[in-house]
Amino acid sequence: MANESKPCPCDIGDRFDYGGRGQEVQVEHIKAYVCKPPASTEKAVIVIHDIFGWELPNTRYIADMLTANGYIAICPDFFVGQEAWKPSNDWAVFKDWLKTREASKIDKEVAVVLKYLREQCGAKEIGVIGFCWGGAAVQHLMLKNPHMKTGVSLHGVIRYFESRSNLLHPTFFIFAEKDDHVPLEEVTLLEQKLKQNCKVDYEVKIYPGQTHGFVHRKREDINPQDKPFIEEARKDMINWLNKYL
Repeated sequence: MANESKPCPCDIGDRFDYGGRGQEVQVEHIKAYVCKPPASTEKAVIVIHDIFGWELPNTRYIADMLTANGYIAICPDFFVGQEAWKPSNDWAVFKDWLKTREASKIDKEVAVVLKYLREQCGAKEIGVIGFCWGGAAVQHLMLKNPHMKTGVSLHGVIRYFESRSNLLHPTFFIFAEKDDHVPLEEVTLLEQKLKQNCKVDYEVKIYPGQTHGFVHRKREDINPQDKPFIEEARKDMINWLNKYL
């Protein structure tokens, strides 16, 4: 089971020193980080941050990686101005903190972002990726939102939606073998339910020896044993998006 003393499945991990290649914009009531490729494209990816918020350099690094692969990438502030979680915060108050930041209550913000991508960026095919809290949000959108083509949930907290598996769009789930907060029995249960109920393409992949947050919170140069798996997961993510967008 998840570590109850730390009810959130996140540690900050290795925070990148990274400024980003994109720019911050105001999209109606939401601030967002946007990065666009040099060549025009009709393909875009919404990047949903984890509990550490939209300004985390690691998340912007992934957004820029998507842009380097030809996508418009946007990372909105899905906490809508509320303070992101800090590593120094008291985990005892985390559940109360989370009550005003539910991963399933982002539909209004997603609608605003979709409108911006279509009207301001010329996007016609839109996918979504998300990390941890954001991975749960991806699962919510894949279950509910008809306007997206595909999604990638990276170490998402699947217990939030464990009773639902009838995905609307192709979805790729990335998990870590040694994730203390998304245990393998939960992943197995997800696979069973998807097999029974899901009518669209999906994939569930577990990366050996990895821990929660490995895809975007570890610096490859100081985690050499993890570098192949980080690179593999990122490549798998891009390949999935390329397939369905």
